[in-house]
Amino acid sequence: MSTPTKLFEPYKLGPITLSNRTVMAPLTRNRAVAGFVPNPLAIDYYGQRASAGLLITEASQISQQGQGYQDTPGIYSKEQVAGWRKVTDEVHNNGGKIFIQLWHVGRISHVDLQPNHGAPVAPSAIRANTKTYVGGQFADVSEPRALELNELPGIIADYRKAAANAIEAGFDGVEIHGANGYLLDQFARDSSNKRTDSYGGSIENRAKLMIEVSKAVVEEIGAEKTGIRISPVTPANDVSDSNPQALFDYIVDELNKLKLVYIHVIEGSTGGPRDNLPFDYASLRERFHGTYIANNAYDLALANKVLAANEADLIAFGKLFIANPDLVERLRRGGPFNEPDKATFYGGGAKGYTDYPTLDEKLQAAQ
Repeated sequence: MSTPTKLFEPYKLGPITLSNRTVMAPLTRNRAVAGFVPNPLAIDYYGQRASAGLLITEASQISQQGQGYQDTPGIYSKEQVAGWRKVTDEVHNNGGKIFIQLWHVGRISHVDLQPNHGAPVAPSAIRANTKTYVGGQFADVSEPRALELNELPGIIADYRKAAANAIEAGFDGVEIHGANGYLLDQFARDSSNKRTDSYGGSIENRAKLMIEVSKAVVEEIGAEKTGIRISPVTPANDVSDSNPQALFDYIVDELNKLKLVYIHVIEGSTGGPRDNLPFDYASLRERFHGTYIANNAYDLALANKVLAANEADLIAFGKLFIANPDLVERLRRGGPFNEPDKATFYGGGAKGYTDYPTLDEKLQAAQ
């Protein structure tokens, strides 16, 4: 039985109209082929899920230096752009809209993934107490080196070029990854940024790289095609901040000045409890005049509640989209839902990637 709800209403996101208010969140799947080109299976994977209002791809590195996990796709070479073009064409042919997430992992990497086996880069030479996926297994991240001041313009230029490549590849826009303890988030947090130059110390200085990257991307492709993901209180990848409310109130104020099309906010601990630390998300909602995408542990009931209260404009779903290519229709019908096969989340082939049945296929098979 279908459930009428705001979740299934169309929504205007900048210049594009989404068929509904569901968003497929970025989901790392570690299936890129040689040259960090998207796997041809990704054409089917994203095409199968094109009924989402908006698809956001798995995080894709802006350079080899930006890579932190094995077999993740990039968006910095001609071959990668060509591979992504096949994906965007399929999504558009199926009536969908798709953004790519632009990624620099910073210190969450391993020497085996870095150019010439160099050290990963970070705001400060502080190793994160976390692991990465390399050589087919999870391993401790490597000791990073602190970025020199004269290296930062090159990283900003890499984001700018990646954004241009994304538009060339047919994407409707890009999402800057400013969340989950990766490079831009590392600069913003006082636990991972101990710099004494103009990118360290005060909130304004620590937020500077995230804002400069956002400004460069906006200049390159337009604010109406630029979103960003943030995670104010997640402990993911060993980050924290002594005053996250003040930090992210400031960041969102600055992002609002740039007129980004959306902020994508992970509420609580990524993939964990929504109330791990106190935080006033309504403050971000009030400060930002564009679209607010809410993320983390949403089900239909919570999505309906938040949308009805106008606390968000769009709702992002993650793991549910892995196992349910027709998630929008399943939500509309109230389920049932396929269970995801966790053993196939990272790496592999079609199994656990493109072989999950739709609800109609499951019902037909049962007859």
